[in-house]
Order: sequence, then structure tokens, then C-alpha cells
Amino acid sequence: MATPTTTATPTTPPLPPIRLDRIGIVMMSAVGDAVHVMPIIHALKAQVPKAHITWVLQPGPATLVRGHPLVDDIVLFDRARGWQAFLDVRRALASRQFDVVLGLQVYFKAGLITGFTRSPVKLGFDRARARDANWLFTTHRIAPHAGQHVQDQYFEFLDALGVPHGSPTWTLGPWNDEERQWQREFLDQFDRPIAPIVVATSKPAKDWMPDRWARICQVLWNDFGLQPVLVGGNSPRERAAEEIILRDAPMAHSALGSGLRKLSAILDGAAVALSPDTGPLHLAIALRTPVISLLGYTNPKRVGPYDFAHDLMIDAYGDPGEDYPLDMTYREGRLERITVDDVVSKLQHWRTHYEAARLAELQAR
Repeated sequence: MATPTTTATPTTPPLPPIRLDRIGIVMMSAVGDAVHVMPIIHALKAQVPKAHITWVLQPGPATLVRGHPLVDDIVLFDRARGWQAFLDVRRALASRQFDVVLGLQVYFKAGLITGFTRSPVKLGFDRARARDANWLFTTHRIAPHAGQHVQDQYFEFLDALGVPHGSPTWTLGPWNDEERQWQREFLDQFDRPIAPIVVATSKPAKDWMPDRWARICQVLWNDFGLQPVLVGGNSPRERAAEEIILRDAPMAHSALGSGLRKLSAILDGAAVALSPDTGPLHLAIALRTPVISLLGYTNPKRVGPYDFAHDLMIDAYGDPGEDYPLDMTYREGRLERITVDDVVSKLQHWRTHYEAARLAELQAR
């Protein structure tokens, strides 16, 4: 039986003694958030190896973690089904009893799902951070805290439970023989190391311009000896960007629409990746693939690279010399400030500080 220790962070109201045998996690958001949940699961399993963890999440990120040895159970929330999705989840959760549920998402829809769970302790964010009256659906709340990186916010839940954690631990990427074989075959088609480029995101304000990506493809090929590979989904914006990039940089290879598991394999086998603020950026960080990140719309202090390749980040969110606050304010029109030369400068930094070690690591596999 695991209980909060005397060093646990106080909650409101105080937590009772809690078993950590059956744990529910409500985080139904996108891929980046799913990546940030994985260190929480690692820490919980390290504390209680036999804990049974059920995770409520959407079909997209579910494809990334399904089959993971530390994720015992997945309950799908398919928002494409509208209100029927809530009924589906409520029915699925009716037969599951938990010792504690971690409400890691603060929106109203997540609150409803948390409300469906059967648990004496439903731990959520404090009132100040629980938007959409999300705190109404929890029984206990973590202590108020100044703004932090998303990863650190999730660690606050472990602190409240008295579960130790250090640096985050991820195990993502190709982990079975079939996926490793696909990765080998994909990489073998090129005569040089690959540099995946995430061509677009879920919001146009977070995207970099396709014509600039095309120029970077030319630089990658001609000046760095790297094979540019376009990655992402099949959205109209991504396909439109692909058309422009391939027109201006025909040496690029498109792997759009590969799916999350294969995208993970591509990033895992890359010499360097390039990405705006979107799920593949955080996936690359988790895989320890050097990634040049382009941020301007979202606050890098909250959603930038967490603990790796921070020196490869291009921060267009802040003005020169600005000590901007750590909040959720979005800033429009910032990505266009990033020039091709800015990205080339980061590529030169990668070559000086990362290239040799990364290529040696890939060759040793």
C-alpha cells in the first residue's frame, strides 16, 4: 500500500491514505500532452510496479501508446462521435473502480469524464488553474502554484501523492521487431542521414512558411549532407505545404500520413529534426533526437523543449531582451519573424554540438 508521505505536497482537502493499485488518468488531449504523461506513468510504476493504470485519451495519441508495457488499459474518447463519445466513455468507466484518478486536463469535457470515474479520490488542479469550472468534478486539488512548464505541472500530481520522481523517463518509439524492421527499411532507402521536417501544425498561427521550409531543404541537402523528409498528417494545409516544398526542393522526400507509430520510428532514426510547436516536437525530445524548434505563437517557457535541445530552440515569442511571463497567452504573427538564416544558424550549432555524437549513436544501433 502506497500512501502520501510526510514530504508530499499538501492538497485541498488533505488526501486520505491512498492505495496506488488502480490508477486512472484523464488526459484526452493531443500527442504532445500524451508524451508529457509518460514520465508520470513511469514514476507511478516505479513506486508500485503492480499498479494497474487506465488512461482515457483520444484515438490519435492512443495509437502512440497502445501496447506500451506500462499502460495497462486504454479507454477511448472519440470526440468525432459528439455527445455519443461521452456516453461511450461513461459506459466503459462504469465497470472500472479506481483508488485514485488524476485529472491532468482542465477543460470542461475532461471534467465530465473525471466525473464519470468511480474513485474515492479524484485529484485535479487548484481552482485558479482549473478552467471551465473543472474543479467541480474533482474531490481533491493540488496546491496553487505559479506557472510552470506542462511537464512540471504534471509532476505536481506526483508530489501531491508523495511519489518520487527525478528527470523524466520516456519509452516511446519503435519497440517491437516489426516496427524496427520498418524503420530499417525506411532509412535504407536513403544514402545519407535523414532530417525530418514537420511541415504544419493544428493551427496556422503555429506554422512556418512552406517556401522557407523549401529553402531549408536545399540547405540540408547541399550544405549539411542530410536527406530532408517531410512528416506530418494528411490535412489540406499539410498537403498544400508539401506541394510547395516538393516543387521548390525536389530532393525532399515526403512521408506525410505515415501515422504516429511510423512517425516515431522516423524521428527515432533521424540525425536532427525540425519542428514548430506541435506533438512531434515533444516526441523528438522524448526520443532524444536533436530537434530545432520554431516557437512564436505559444509560450516556450510552458510548452518548449523540456530538458533537451533547448539550445536548438528559436524563440520568436518574446521580443529581444523581453522577460515575458510564464502564462498561456498566444501571440499571433510571430512565426514569420523567423528567417531562413535563423534556422541555418541553429543547424550550424547542431553540427558543432550534436552531429558527431548523434551519428555515432545511430551507427551503433
